[in-house]
Amino acid sequence: MPRRHIHVTGAAEAPLRAALRAFRAELGIPDGFPPAVLAEAEAAAKAPRLPAHDATDLPFFTVDPPGSTDLDQAVHLARRADGGYRVHYAIADVAAFVAPGSALDAEAHRRVLTLYFPDGRVSLHPTVLSEGAASLLPGEPRPALLWRIDLDAAGRRVATDVRRALVRSRARFDYAEVQRRIDTGTAEEPVALLREIGRLREALEAERGGISLRVPEQEIVERDHTYTLAYRAPLPADGWNAQLSLLTGMAAADLMTAAGTGILRTLPAAPDGAVARLRRSARALGVDWPHHVPYAEVVRSADPENPRHAAFLQECTTLLRGAGYTVFTDGRVPTPAVHAAVADEYTHCTAPLRRLVDRYAGELCVAAVAGDEPPEWVRAALPALPDAMASGARRANTVERESVDIVEAALLRGRVGEVFDAYVIDVKEREPAIGTVHLDDPAVVARIRGGTGSRLPLGEWLRVRLTEADPGTAKVLFAPA
Repeated sequence: MPRRHIHVTGAAEAPLRAALRAFRAELGIPDGFPPAVLAEAEAAAKAPRLPAHDATDLPFFTVDPPGSTDLDQAVHLARRADGGYRVHYAIADVAAFVAPGSALDAEAHRRVLTLYFPDGRVSLHPTVLSEGAASLLPGEPRPALLWRIDLDAAGRRVATDVRRALVRSRARFDYAEVQRRIDTGTAEEPVALLREIGRLREALEAERGGISLRVPEQEIVERDHTYTLAYRAPLPADGWNAQLSLLTGMAAADLMTAAGTGILRTLPAAPDGAVARLRRSARALGVDWPHHVPYAEVVRSADPENPRHAAFLQECTTLLRGAGYTVFTDGRVPTPAVHAAVADEYTHCTAPLRRLVDRYAGELCVAAVAGDEPPEWVRAALPALPDAMASGARRANTVERESVDIVEAALLRGRVGEVFDAYVIDVKEREPAIGTVHLDDPAVVARIRGGTGSRLPLGEWLRVRLTEADPGTAKVLFAPA
């Protein structure tokens, strides 16, 4: 599910930063790694398992948010003589550093996911690996799982291969830099093809009924003891790069289903009632949604730079709830096996530095291409992975939800009692006095509670009064004015 990203700056002693520290302590989030884990990570960083195949001649590049150093993927794009394309997609080989049954392995299973807080992250693996020896940093040879995916002229996949290889990235870009180079025509062909291939894959996504949510990122900046809030809309380059990850995840799912052993990322179709509620939210936010137009088409047409569309896109993530992982080991692919938003079979395999399950998916795919049985340590771990990932996702969702409350409480602190213009974009079915409102100014989406026995007007404009805004308790609450 796309997450509501928030970044915050400010001094460590500032009230917001202090509230975030207290929140981490309340959740029991570790400050660091146990000594035994750090010792293993240091040793592994110096002596990883290196592959026999050398692909360091391919000039890979990475595309990530500014300042990122935990680089899971690197890419090289080229044209084929028949008019199609060749995608080389290198994914950090975490298994080259983490031995099954080791302290490193046990700690990764305990953490499950990298957790992202507004003022920093709590990593799945020690920094010496996740931001050092295992990260696909430019100029450094790194062990990787090297995918080679051939596409035809329309962007459809025609051949897939994956193997262990030594790779070396040549350049690290952020999304804005890639977008600027492509827009100005200064990008070299491997980078310029990101737009060409990305657009073809987006067209195929629309053809099969898939959805990629372009959820804006909130940026909170502290200035002179006050806070400002704005949305950063994702660039087209964000979407093109995401299409390569989706392409690889779909290819991986096909390899697993053909081999008869795997772990899929699955999502049931949204129920009609949920779509109807989203229609009412769209109406409240002024998003045009004609009755004959399907949900996916409306999402694709939404403008993330428009604050009301941004709120609508955030509400769209509610239709992605219910995603999980499904394991199969006996050759019988589960039904349904499709991820409703991808509109195809799909798995997570492209972010092993940040997500536990991806390491196992990668191993299954390498074995499938080689015609080998999956390693026993992989088969043994598969049954427990869905529950472990679900538990990790719940914790990540708590981090996200409570972080939003803390940041927005800090933004609104000192304005309790003020009245704002808002739209009611969600109402609890069993408690119609409780819901969610969207404010245009400031750009806030927060809870609202009406009086006992009252019913909030879903999809309508409403004057609301701020009743609580306390970053220390992560509370933001409005009431009808």
